[in-house]
Formats: sequence, structure tokens, C-alpha cells
Amino acid sequence: MEQTHSSHHKLSLAGLLITVGIIYGDIGTSPLYVMKAIIGSRLITEDLVLGGLSCVIWTLTLQTTIKYVLITLRADNNGEGGIFSLFTLVRRRAKWLVAPAMLGGASLIADGIITPPISVSSAIEGLRIIDPALPTVAISMAIITGIFIVQQFGTAKIGKAFGPIMVLWFGMLAVLGVANMMAYPAVFKAFNPYYAYHLLTAFPQGFWLLGAVFLCTTGAEALYSDLGHCGRPNIQFSWGFVKSALILNYLGQGAWLISSGLKNLNGINPFFAIMPSWFLPFGIGVATAAAIIASQALITGSFTLFSEAIKLHLWPRLAIRYPSESRGQMYIPTANWLLWAGCMFIMWHFQESSHMEAAYGIAITLAMLSTTILLSQFLRRMDYSLPLIILVMTVFVAIEIGFLVANLSKLHEGGWITLVISFVLAMVMVIWHNARLILARFAHSVRLEDYLSTLRELSQDTEVPKYATHLVYLNKVPYPTQVDRSIIYSIIEKQPKRADIYWFLHIETTDSPYTMEYEVESLMDNDVIRVTLHLGFRVPLHINAFFRQIVCDLEKNEEVDTSSRYTSLRNNQITGDFRFIVFEEYLSDEYDRLNVLQRLVVESYFFMKRFSISIVDEFELDLSSVTVEKVPISTHSHQYLKLKRVEA
Repeated sequence: MEQTHSSHHKLSLAGLLITVGIIYGDIGTSPLYVMKAIIGSRLITEDLVLGGLSCVIWTLTLQTTIKYVLITLRADNNGEGGIFSLFTLVRRRAKWLVAPAMLGGASLIADGIITPPISVSSAIEGLRIIDPALPTVAISMAIITGIFIVQQFGTAKIGKAFGPIMVLWFGMLAVLGVANMMAYPAVFKAFNPYYAYHLLTAFPQGFWLLGAVFLCTTGAEALYSDLGHCGRPNIQFSWGFVKSALILNYLGQGAWLISSGLKNLNGINPFFAIMPSWFLPFGIGVATAAAIIASQALITGSFTLFSEAIKLHLWPRLAIRYPSESRGQMYIPTANWLLWAGCMFIMWHFQESSHMEAAYGIAITLAMLSTTILLSQFLRRMDYSLPLIILVMTVFVAIEIGFLVANLSKLHEGGWITLVISFVLAMVMVIWHNARLILARFAHSVRLEDYLSTLRELSQDTEVPKYATHLVYLNKVPYPTQVDRSIIYSIIEKQPKRADIYWFLHIETTDSPYTMEYEVESLMDNDVIRVTLHLGFRVPLHINAFFRQIVCDLEKNEEVDTSSRYTSLRNNQITGDFRFIVFEEYLSDEYDRLNVLQRLVVESYFFMKRFSISIVDEFELDLSSVTVEKVPISTHSHQYLKLKRVEA
């Protein structure tokens, strides 16, 4: 039965509090560094400040509000959002759509590596105002390490405090902004889009400032990715409060910049400069807490991306743990420490948050472009007017390409790092996906009907030692009338395996995220049973538990007799033994039907497979009742091998 989570989607005070706590961490901490990045080392002028503010306001309006909050949130997959959820909605329209899905997923994971360092270091660097000698880099690295360490214990309990903390954070942003706007009331002119246009077209090198402006909307993808946690009404309603607080704070920083009389920032961060000196310790503390929450949200989102990619066969199998009962709470050890290593490298390499700004933005721009491509296909599927789709998508593509071009100008300043990380992650997905397609061409299946009588006779042949009462095979073939050729070889030809009942279990990943259904077909008087599990791409693969439930259901309905066939055990109502047979594939040394590129892809696939967990661990099967058989995959036709018999 498919799970629904409508209770999470209803507009409520509790829902709004949860939404503010878990969704807006990334975009909510952007005031820490956006205005500082826009001004940089440039001469502070009214044109620069008002133009920068205008760009920020209209970016939040066009990109975040219209594209994501009003349009993209409607592309929900049974209440779930995110690029892989969107991909499952449209993947049957065209095979090439897997490309933007892989690129977008890889870019979002790369974003999860840069967000903790820039958010945490931006907050901690505020301590230098109090004590310039503080080792802020070491403090930031220690905080980030602590965040990754606690992942294994689950964050459900501390997560309850995220909502109130973030409400306090946004309230602080708004109050600080309003308090400083009085110094230059004309700052409201920034709402006029003319100032943005003037900055981009007339200001020297103004267009390239888009790379800094883009930082204000980098968390927009999180609004969509976390759709399933909160629901569209809560996100859309709370965004009004969050956007207002952000803009008020930006305006306050802008008013301070214009009225301060400074010609250059000279290392000053406008965000902390607008705080009264007596308020600094508290303000830095709240900023640090908000940065930690932003980091936590990105890490949790990265775990979800890895999990979905694994279920959609776009990533090698990784061990996934569930440290708490909270929905969506998972812990992926390998991913956790890879992300930690990436964060540590970013901190060590850049040292200062101002240096990280160059690396921030490129990856997320690629993710946004990928979402736009997939979203256009979703709108086509929903039968929206084609001219309207073209118009809307053209506007967003133009905006995002502009941001991408401006961000690419920062490649030499460190932007290449996140681009390389995104490329490496995307290549892993490309190799894993394409290798499976290549190998699928050489997989062989047979008609099960042709072997039913043989299986019946083998089951009744007492000359063959009984292998198990119930013998369960994991069958990859999706067609109900067929099974893997390797299964028949294993049962009949390799070593005859006699069992009272043969089970063929097929697992299908559905496009809906939380589908949990199964079908059963008795093919021969309860001697041969085919089971198909339909599991959503967000459902944990507790196959052992699922299969046990299926067997109990069938026995309860008197559709199958699971009791032991041994007289002594049957008389005592002992359940018969179950044994799973799983296949581990390996590549033979024969490549006659693969070209050079295909060989490289397949060999890379099997190399990566060495570092992934086994299918036994992935499906959480009981090791005491599992047999693993090695199966070679050969692309060799052997047609040219003709032996000639000669007389001895």
C-alpha cells in the first residue's frame, strides 16, 4: 500500500515552524556574505549598492519566488520534491532526461560540500571583531567536524529546536535591517528594477557581479528538495516571512554602506557592522547556530540524494542506516565522511569565507538549469500551453545562463574546485548507469513455463539431497513469464537443488516515492511461486522483513503451506527453512562485442563495485540463510571457435 503524508502538508502553525527550521538554512544565512561579496574591494558608491540590492531583490523574486515557490513546488511526486523525484515524474518521456538528472544531483551534492564551510566560517569570522587573534579557521573546522560526527546518532531530538532558532534568526535579520534603514531611507529605491539594469549594463564590469548576486538564491533548490517534509502550503506561506526578513536585512546593510562614509570595506563585513557593539556576542552566537542548521540541512539533503540515486541505479550501493524513527532520517557512513573530507579540504584550501565565494555558485547554477530542463518536460506532461511553457522556460534559462556565465568568470579564483567535484560525481553516475545498460544487453532470460515440469520432478526426486524447504531466488527479469538464465542453471545444471517450493522474487522500483505493494502468482500448485515487490525509490530495502510479511500473509490466507516437510518437525508445527540464492556478477576477460569506450565504462563499473556493499547487505538478508553464487558476464559470442576432430 502506498504511504501518504498529507498530515505533513496541511497549513498549520506547527508545520510553519518545522518549515522555517529545516528548509531555509542555506538561503537564510546568505546575508552573512552576499553584500560583502558584491562590494568586494570595489569603491563603495550609491550606484553599486542600490544596483546590487536591486539585483538581489529581483533575483529572490524571479528565481526563488516565481520559479521555485510558485511553479516548481507544483511538480510534486506524491508530495515529494527534489531533482530525482522530478526525474521519476518525467523519465518515461525520453531516455536523455537522465542526463540533466545526473548533472543536477551531482551538483547538489557538490553544493553540500561548500555550504557548511562558507556558512560556518562567515559566522565565526565575526568573532574577529571582538578578538582579531582568534583562530577562526580551526574553530570552524572543529564545528563542522562535530556536525558530521553527530550524524550517526540521529538529529531528530536536536532538530526540534531548529524551528525556534531559525524564527529568532529571521526576526533578528528583520530588526537589524529596519534599525539601519533609517540612516538612508532612500535605500527603498532598490525595488526599482532600473537600478539592477543600470548596474549590469552601465557599471564597469557590472555583469560579472551576477556571480556574487547569485549567492542570495543558492538555497532555492532546498525549498523543492524538502517539499515532502513540510508540504507546499507551509513553504509558500512561510516564504513570505522569510523573504521579507532577508530583504529588510539586505536593505539595512545597503543603507549602512551608503551612509557609513567608507570608500572600501577593507575586510569589514556589513552584516556584523550593522550590529551594535553590545549585541555582537549574541548576534554571532545566533548566526553560528543558523549556520550549523544550514549545514545540517545540506548534509541531510545529500544523504537523501545518495539514497535516491542508489535506488534509481545511478550510484554504487552504499550502507544506509536509520538512527531514529523520524521520517526521512538516515545516515550513510561513506557519504558522511566523504562530505566531511570535502568540507575539510575547502576550509584548508580557502581559509577565509571571502575566498570561498568564488567557488560557491557554479555547482548550484548547474543544478538549477537541470531542474529547469526537467520542469519543462513536467509542464508538457501536464498539458500546459506550449507557447506559455516556452516563454516561461526561456526567461528562466536566460537568467540561469547569465548567472552561469558570470560564475564561470570565477573559475581561476577557485570556482574550478566545485566544478571538478560536480564532474567527478556526475561521471560516477554516468558510468554506473551506462554500464548497467551495456551489461543488460548480454543478460539472458528463459521462459519459466518451459522448466516448470522439470522443477516439479526435481522437487519430488528423493535421490537428490534436499537443498532447502523453500528456495528463494532474486530474479532481475521484469517480465512475469521469464527468469534469469542463471537461475535455471543454478537449480538444474550447476548442482541440482531440490526444494519443496521455489520462489522467484523480483523487485521493481516505482516512480512513486513510497509505494509498498506486492503481487503473488502461483505458477504450479504452490511448488513454484513468483513474487513481485513494488517499492518506491525512497523506501528502505528491508527485503528480508518484506518477504517474511509476504509469506505470513500467504499462509494466513491458506495460499501456501510454509511448515517443514520433515515429519518430526512438521508434527511439532515447525516452519520450514528458507534459503536465499543471490548472484554476484563478475566480468570475464572476453570483450569481442564491446568497443574501447564501452570496455572502459564496464571496467570502471566493476572497479567501483569493489567498494560498494554486497547485494546481501543492501537487501538486509539474513547471512545465515543466504548463498552467494558468482556469475560471469561474457560478451563473447564464441561463434568463430570451431573445433575439428582428428583421429587419435
